[in-house]
Formats: sequence, C-alpha cells, structure tokens
Amino acid sequence: MKQLVILSGKGGTGKTSVAAALAHLVDKNRVHAVLADADVDAPNLELVLHSRQIEEHEFFGGAVAIIDQARCQACGTCLETCRFEAISYQPLPSHAQDGDGRHEAAGYIVDPIACDGCAACVYQCPEQAIHMEVQLAGHWFRSHSRYGAFIHAELKPAQENSGKLVTMVKQQARLLGLDSGAELVIVDGPPGIGCPVISAAAGADLALIVTEPTQAGIYDLERVLQMVQHFRLPAMVCINKADIYPQGTNEIKDYCKKSGIEVIGSIPYDEEVMRAMVHGEPVTAYRPASAASRAMVELWEILAASLGCPAQPIQEKVEECS
Repeated sequence: MKQLVILSGKGGTGKTSVAAALAHLVDKNRVHAVLADADVDAPNLELVLHSRQIEEHEFFGGAVAIIDQARCQACGTCLETCRFEAISYQPLPSHAQDGDGRHEAAGYIVDPIACDGCAACVYQCPEQAIHMEVQLAGHWFRSHSRYGAFIHAELKPAQENSGKLVTMVKQQARLLGLDSGAELVIVDGPPGIGCPVISAAAGADLALIVTEPTQAGIYDLERVLQMVQHFRLPAMVCINKADIYPQGTNEIKDYCKKSGIEVIGSIPYDEEVMRAMVHGEPVTAYRPASAASRAMVELWEILAASLGCPAQPIQEKVEECS
C-alpha cells in the first residue's frame, strides 16, 4: 500500500481542488484507495466528497492547569512561576455580586488559552492546590464518501497539538487501508512547513507539492521543498494556474530543475474549477472535458506510474450544463 501526500507551501494554491480531482480519478480507475484530510485546522475536502459520517471519536490534546479555590491560599507563587502570563488575580466568577455590584471574593485563575501545559505551577504550589486537566481538543471521523473511505478531523478553535491530531488521522487511514486491502492512501495535507505538515508527510511514499506562479507561491515552494528534502521524502511538483504568470512558471521550473525535482503537471487557469467548487464537485467529475480536467488526468497518469497504480486514460465526456 502506497501513501501519497499532497502539500503546498501556502494556502490558496488549489491543493484541495487537486486532491479532490485525484480522488475522483483514482475511483474512476478502480484503484482501491483510502482518503484522508490532514488539514485539521481548516478541513474542507469533505465539501466536495459528499461524505456520510459513520463514526465520531473524541481527541484529547494537551492539559491545562486548574486551581482548586478551596485549597488556594492566594500566596502568589503560581503567578511568579508562570512564564506564559496565564495566571492572574481576578474576581472569582463563581461568586455572586453583592448589593453594591462588587464581587464577594477574588483569587488566582488560569487562562486556558494562554496556559502552555508545562505544569510548573503544579510543582511549585506549596498547598498542592493546582492540578492538570486534559482538554477535549477536537474530533476525528470515519466517513464514507462517493470515492471511497474517508478519514478526517477537526480541531476546536484555539486548540494546539494539531500535529498529534494529524498523526491520528494518518494512522487511522493507514489501518483502514490495511484492513480493507487498499492500494493507496491519499492524504490532503495542511499548508506550510510546520509540525502538522511534518506529521502529514511522515511515512509517505511520495509528496505532490502544489504551487502557483506568484512571488509568494515561489518563495513558499522553496521552503516546503527544503522541508521534504530534509526528511528525504521523494517529491514532485504541480504548478496550478500556470498560465497566469508565465515568467513565474518558468522560474519555478528552473528552480526545480536545479534542485533535481520533477515538475509533472501544469494546470491552466480554468473557471470551470471555480464552478465545480460552487457545485461541490471535483472539476474532473463536473467538467471532464475542461482544460483543467485534462491536465489533472495527465497528472494522475504520471503519479500512478510513480506509485505503481493502474491508470488508464479516461475518455469519458459529459454534456455541457446549460
């Protein structure tokens, strides 16, 4: 079973549009695949896969400090210890206000967003009035989509540990693939080069990096290529909207050639991609004869050869929608 991870150095390059199209083409070629959306901070692949949720599981991330007000003696040790300014002395929200509008009591409280979970305050508290409490950070799901089994997740707002949740998504996709005899796992990774991206790329057989010919796109492509090369992950590049800035496209090709990275696809700007997204469809399903769809088919054929998957040229045509 092979793993293909789709990455981009920045958001907005069309990574998810490419991932959705590949999911459709893989299904059309009768390749048994498991799909995974590893962009847990902003998941949206399910919008075009029309998935039906089968299972929902809780994901617990880091822990935050909780102060037991009954044991706290308001000595201020925790305030002095905390390096993240997560502890403050404030009116206690659990106490009612008196007739003059003043709170009956005040004490030290922890801001759960600012708390880093280091537990330094727990060890320094002389009254042992502080403990760590694990937080519900998000959920992960197993769903069935029109193109096969689908594993995805969603991190709650202001929660960290997205890298751990990405790892969970990939592990579940891999296990499901092994159990079902899948030939391929397609992972729609998060943008950037941070911990979630490293987690998404770990263990993959091939990374497809989607970029665009803009100044920001070129710069971020260089960063993500450096990241995958650091981890010795084989990579190929696809240039989306390649015809909107030919000079930038040539710069990308020159950079990739010098870096020994193959550019395997140049997808033209095509308004059918936008229309397909509005209708919640991969462009290859919505308009198989469009310029972008034909470029996607060529892209998949090269990827399939690299991954050892069967890929027959798709000749299906559909009538233009009125």
